[in-house]
Amino acid sequence: MMRGFAAHGIFMKRLLGFGLACLGALAHADEPAASAQAPARSELPLWELGVFGVGISQLAYPGADQQIKRGLVLPYAIYRGEVLRADDQGAGLRAVHTDRFELDVSFSGSFGNGSKLVRAREGMRRLGTLAEFGPVGRWFLNGRDARDRLAFELPVRGVFDAGDGLRRQGVSLEPELSVERRVRPQQWGYGLGVSARFGDGRLARTFYEVLPGEALPDRPAYSARSGLIAWRLNGTLMRDLTPDLRLVAFGRIESVSGAANRDSPLVRQTVGYSYGIGLTYTFARSAEKARD
Repeated sequence: MMRGFAAHGIFMKRLLGFGLACLGALAHADEPAASAQAPARSELPLWELGVFGVGISQLAYPGADQQIKRGLVLPYAIYRGEVLRADDQGAGLRAVHTDRFELDVSFSGSFGNGSKLVRAREGMRRLGTLAEFGPVGRWFLNGRDARDRLAFELPVRGVFDAGDGLRRQGVSLEPELSVERRVRPQQWGYGLGVSARFGDGRLARTFYEVLPGEALPDRPAYSARSGLIAWRLNGTLMRDLTPDLRLVAFGRIESVSGAANRDSPLVRQTVGYSYGIGLTYTFARSAEKARD
């Protein structure tokens, strides 16, 4: 779930993967629940343009004992077409869209460690900025317009290194159960979700494999395998400060307990966390309204 955005240049390319993930966290709850206080979806603008800024501290990788800190500013665009859509609920063709189910496109990602030295990986290849995207089935268990909307998602995403010509790094599967209260005027909105992230052998090797030439006395060679990567508990808080300005805070607790590669020497702690805070500002919107 994300707001789409336009990006260009080498700098934007390197931020692409994590920009997708941040936009996904920040872009919940624009579609209002049915109530006397909130406009119907047909009263929302057909398109909106804005800018998004965020500061983030994230785990270097699941099981790492070091944080990666970044700040970024990106433009975003929303388009609420009847067939083509890029908004808070996804981006793509609305091939299947009912009150209880939709087939959409899912995005995620994470920053690479860049020039920062991750002690556990000293002398090893650096982790790049990872961008993930692919299809997602989304079931609204108590209806799309419920005040506290309960949903189950099943995304399958290809993983690509955004700093290395989008070189393929594997495939991830992340079923998630979530509850969400969408933003209304002068009120807080929230999202809370629990998920399990699985990866194929290539993705597992990206995070956890130690080649014989990379082995050290305290870091023996290790052959990674596919399976569970981590359990995740995700939370988001949102509030509209003005009709154009939104504040968002988000966090994640991540555990590799029981994960397929828990015994990798690169796993230095079982539980870790990531968090951030950001603002979105809408500077233009269409007079024409969306039709659903």
